Order: sequence, then C-alpha cells, then structure tokens
Amino acid sequence: MSGEPMPAEVVQIARKRLATAAEEFDGGRVAALVVEMAEDWGVVRLWDGVCVPVLAALTGRTAAGIAVERVLSEGVRAGLDVFRREPAGNLVADGVLLAGAEQEEHCLGLHALAAALRERRRGCLLFGPALPWPALARAVHRARPHTVAVWSQSPVTGRSYRIGRFARDFPAVRVYGAGPGWVDPLTPPARRLNSLSAAVAVM
Repeated sequence: MSGEPMPAEVVQIARKRLATAAEEFDGGRVAALVVEMAEDWGVVRLWDGVCVPVLAALTGRTAAGIAVERVLSEGVRAGLDVFRREPAGNLVADGVLLAGAEQEEHCLGLHALAAALRERRRGCLLFGPALPWPALARAVHRARPHTVAVWSQSPVTGRSYRIGRFARDFPAVRVYGAGPGWVDPLTPPARRLNSLSAAVAVM
C-alpha cells in the first residue's frame, strides 16, 4: 500500500487498539500490533499516524500513567525491533550509524528509523541511548559510516554546539540531529532531520 494514506477511521481504530493494550499492561500485544500495522501500512505511516500521537497523549504525570507509558514504549520498541528482522541473514550496516545523544535515555525514534530502513532492505548500526560523544567518535573511526544520526529527545541533551563540533571533526561524514531535543539551529555541517520520512530519504 505504498503511497496510500491511512484512512482516518483506520488511524482512530489503530490508536485505540494500541492505547488499550498498553492500558491493560499487555506489552506483547502492543508489539504484535506494531508488527501487524507496519506490515499493512509501512513503518513511516505507522510511526507518524499512530505511534507518535498515542505516545504524545500519555502525559506520564501519575504513577499509573508512567507505568502505561513505559509499557507502550517498550511494546512499540519490541515490535519495531522484530519487524522484518532476519536473524539468519542480517542486513549489513550499509554505512549508517544511529545513536542516542550523550545522557539521552530515550531514542525510540531511532528504532523506528532502523525498522524503516530494514523495510527497504537496508541495515544500520544502532547503538541505542546515551552514547557518550567520545564513544561515538570511536565508533565512527572504526565503522567508517557515511551517515550518522544522533537522537535527542530533550533540550537538555540536544546540545547544538556539541553536534556541530562532532560534525566538523568528521567532514567526510554526513551528521544529522534527529528528534525534538535539537531546539537551537544546528551549526553546519551538522543538519537537522525533522521527520522519519526525511531521515529515510537521506540515509
């Protein structure tokens, strides 16, 4: 169904099913729904139309709300991580490295990007959250990627000057800041990614 938008009624039902599974603390069902909907509509449309709005609707201001948010996040991550994964024939990293910014504990968007790349038969190196800048630099020296995306969820971790310095240290690598944490303009050659579809397009 490439190119077709998700019908409004499908979106509403999908959001309700995902939220209900999380409220019932059924992380396994959340993961299964993510895989099912990704197969039907693709990762980008699932992420933008269903996952992000449902996650945003959970404020996490109460103990119960925090627990539901955690179940939802972990279920979505698990579903994204198994989508189109072939253990017997893993895709090569293909020159793309994804990592959470230093001290950034949330990088669900990178799991969505990795899943979207697998959907297109492309691999990546996903280092997960909170990778210190020196460790990221070492990884780039060793893996020699052509593209690096650094995820920041919060302005506390989205230090624009730091990713700018990192990009200048690796002029042959395309360096992108992904996620809502990069609130200040990025200093070239670092560039900003504003959406999952934009990220897939440049990887």
